[in-house]
Amino acid sequence: MTTQIKFYNSLTNQKEDFTPLKEGEVSIYNCGVTVYDRCHLGHARGAINFDVLRRFLESQGLAVKYVKNYTDIDDKMINRAGEREITVAELATEMIAMHDRDMESLGVNAPTLAPRATEHIPEIVSLIEQLIEKGHAYEAGGDVFFKVDSFKDYGKLSGKNIEDLIAGQRVEVQDTKENPLDFVLWKSAKPNEPKWESPWGEGRPGWHIECSAMSQKHLGANFDIHAGGSDLIFPHHENEIAQSCCATGESYANYWLHNGMIKIESQKMSKSLGNFATIEDLVKVYNPELIRFFILSSQYRKSIDFSHDALKVASEGLDKIYQALKRGAETFGEAIKNTNSDEFFDALADDLNTAQAISVLFDLAKALNIETGQKRGQKLIGRLVGLGEVLGLLQHNPEKWFNESRIKEEGTAEIDPALIESLIAERVTARETKNWARADEIRDQFSEMGVILEDKDGKTTWKRK
Repeated sequence: MTTQIKFYNSLTNQKEDFTPLKEGEVSIYNCGVTVYDRCHLGHARGAINFDVLRRFLESQGLAVKYVKNYTDIDDKMINRAGEREITVAELATEMIAMHDRDMESLGVNAPTLAPRATEHIPEIVSLIEQLIEKGHAYEAGGDVFFKVDSFKDYGKLSGKNIEDLIAGQRVEVQDTKENPLDFVLWKSAKPNEPKWESPWGEGRPGWHIECSAMSQKHLGANFDIHAGGSDLIFPHHENEIAQSCCATGESYANYWLHNGMIKIESQKMSKSLGNFATIEDLVKVYNPELIRFFILSSQYRKSIDFSHDALKVASEGLDKIYQALKRGAETFGEAIKNTNSDEFFDALADDLNTAQAISVLFDLAKALNIETGQKRGQKLIGRLVGLGEVLGLLQHNPEKWFNESRIKEEGTAEIDPALIESLIAERVTARETKNWARADEIRDQFSEMGVILEDKDGKTTWKRK
């Protein structure tokens, strides 16, 4: 590794040196989505940020086991399936397929493992049995609850105080609970709901216990990194810690990484406000790599405001890097791929500072624009592409990048590349025969289409405005 990796650990509220449990290996659990609806922009942020985390660690020679789950049974799943008059299993299958397509469109690599909660019922039941046996959970009327006051460190991750939570009535009081803060581990069966056998009767798991069971099965009782959105810190991650530590006696995850939230046009994203942006809709307007570039232009823990104007600014920046690569390819030819940049990897080693890493890419693009040496130019091209790959960026052919729509403005017409090439050929013929009027007509036609022509070294290329 180029330098000591440091992460901001939400559990200790400070930046810490990262030391894996096993030398040369890293284990990561990332809380995935509840698959009742299409993925939205918030899901995109976490997926992209932690995809880069994995890419970076692998670039440092570390073997990464990356587990990202699907929550495929909970109240939202049951309600949505009922609305659509399909089974919960059918809803899950449909939404998981859509989730995977959304992630692929954003250049997010598939996890090492993608477990489903419903595939881990035996592990969930076993974990609950351990908690009951050790006095940390109790059965009441077919439901099983975790005893929050049995875990002295409850609230350590979120910084919340048990007495304050009770006084503030932040949780729903249920008659069968011993304490209003106790949370459900197993829910007794209700009519027309999915159900499984258990020692407490037919029922289904609670949300929190699912992640503890899946992470323990695939990564062990103690693993390196637990990742997720900051909105999951309480109660989900707080409850994961409590039940996992009490069941196993281990410390659960050593490092907790949480990404910040996204606002849209300075407003919190919500369906009620009508600004709930799905990934499927966004990639119809914005090039997926542009979305990825925009998200990585901020350090993962900071909140960001997604707006059309912000995407325009990001597009201009990404275009500058691709323009440098285009010029470099035309001037120096084939790249010599490499990832030689201490500054780039130092930025990522400093709590995954992708914003600073991208600034290194801009510096390299500037250097490439003024480079005159053949071999140095080839190395600069290769360095930009090689480092870009760590971020999941700059893997397109530079010339074709400008042929594609980075932002599809309202009313923008589709462009047929075959028609473009045909008109370019006709324009070349018109110029050769000195039919200047026709040549000018074609150029004006291109302008109306939103296409810019570039004549260089006897060759005409094109790009979108």
